[in-house]
Amino acid sequence: VNIGTSATVLNLEMEKEKARIAVKYGADTIMDLSTGGNLSEIRRELMKVSEPLPFGTVPTYQAHIEGVQRFKALPPEDFYLKVVEEHLRDGVDFMTIHAGITLELARKAVRSGRVEPIVSRGGAMLVAWMLENNSENPYYKNFDYLLELFAEYDATISLGDALRPGAIADAHDGLEVAGVINNARLVRRAREKGVQV
Repeated sequence: VNIGTSATVLNLEMEKEKARIAVKYGADTIMDLSTGGNLSEIRRELMKVSEPLPFGTVPTYQAHIEGVQRFKALPPEDFYLKVVEEHLRDGVDFMTIHAGITLELARKAVRSGRVEPIVSRGGAMLVAWMLENNSENPYYKNFDYLLELFAEYDATISLGDALRPGAIADAHDGLEVAGVINNARLVRRAREKGVQV
């Protein structure tokens, strides 16, 4: 079950009720996709009412949104990693980490003839960061460090599909395939380190 606030609908009680209903009717997991309000507080409150279900997040959202608010520009690389650590310390069970999209693929995506170059919100946030800084994806660049963190906290990585197609015309193109191949390589690295993916 996906729940979460937005900048236009910021109603924590409504999201908590969604979580309670998900627990009551036997959902497998709950995913917090919040993008509006105090994201740390919202996450912690939603986690409380989501027990005993596994609880997931997309830390890229918080890193990007709060980073821009705090730094008045795209945040520094280490801020993305600090937000992941905060989620792990809070007890998040799994996170979507968009590590498979590289700077090279970001450049290709924005120059592509795709109907919609990038439909993934987290992927688009990271592409903006990579292109603005002319630097590699912080999650891809620091993937071994992320594996150490996830192993320490016994959490699971859900590799984000940042280059999934948004239209039939874009399905199975070179960008999607390249993203899948990158994610497959990252899965192999994670398994070698004993991290669940």
